[in-house]
Amino acid sequence: MEREHFVELVAEVMDTLPAEFRKRIRNLVVLVEDQPPRRLSRKPRGTTGNAGPRKTRSLVLGVFQGVPATRRSVFDLPIGPDRIILYQKNIEAVCSNEAEIRHEVRQTVLHELGHYFGMDEAQLKDV
Repeated sequence: MEREHFVELVAEVMDTLPAEFRKRIRNLVVLVEDQPPRRLSRKPRGTTGNAGPRKTRSLVLGVFQGVPATRRSVFDLPIGPDRIILYQKNIEAVCSNEAEIRHEVRQTVLHELGHYFGMDEAQLKDV
């Protein structure tokens, strides 16, 4: 999929988030990169991916970089926006068509937003 189309799809997903979530998001950007750096290329054993076949389940599809909302203080100095990074090539690797890509982007964004709002992996596993 062309990057421009993938980014449009991400924007559509963000626009369809429930209003109660969107209004609580502050100073957050969503970026798209091809693949994660080598040190993040696969999840540690025992962690489940968001979707996809078992053999590719360990691919990192997205990551949250920043300070979770539950750890922020009014005394913190602003250090730039928090970031959600989606890895387009990894998402495409676990999907076979555009509908699956759209679904996986949504699931990955929701997962990383969970981290933004302060949830850990154990809490997100139950969601």
